[in-house]
Amino acid sequence: MRFMIIVKATAVSEAGGPPDDALMAAMGSYHEELAKAGVLLDATGLQPSSKGWRIHYSGGKRTVLDGPFAETRELIAGYTLIQVRSREEAVEWARRFPAPFGEQAEGEIEVRQLYELEDFAPSPELDRFHKLDAAKH
Repeated sequence: MRFMIIVKATAVSEAGGPPDDALMAAMGSYHEELAKAGVLLDATGLQPSSKGWRIHYSGGKRTVLDGPFAETRELIAGYTLIQVRSREEAVEWARRFPAPFGEQAEGEIEVRQLYELEDFAPSPELDRFHKLDAAKH
């Protein structure tokens, strides 16, 4: 089971400043623990939305919308991707996640389970994804 731990953005993360040394140390230790346990798949921080864009789909057309984006509560500042045996194990790892902006600052993480190919009914379209997945390994 794969889960994404999503760090919700704040005005501080959207300002683009780097995390302080204490936070970098805490995140480094946490991610080392995940790696030693064999559950870490990927993890990184994201640049502020001012350096990004969105693609809006409407009426068969695509429109590029450059950042920054106003609603920080809808943005993510980073993520950690883990693979564990159960939802309970994912919850335990998430509880240990360092406060994303320091222990005294407001912050929030969200955890979402990823779809697995086995979650879908067999079909020719799904077979295409199985072939892509096999090609990665």
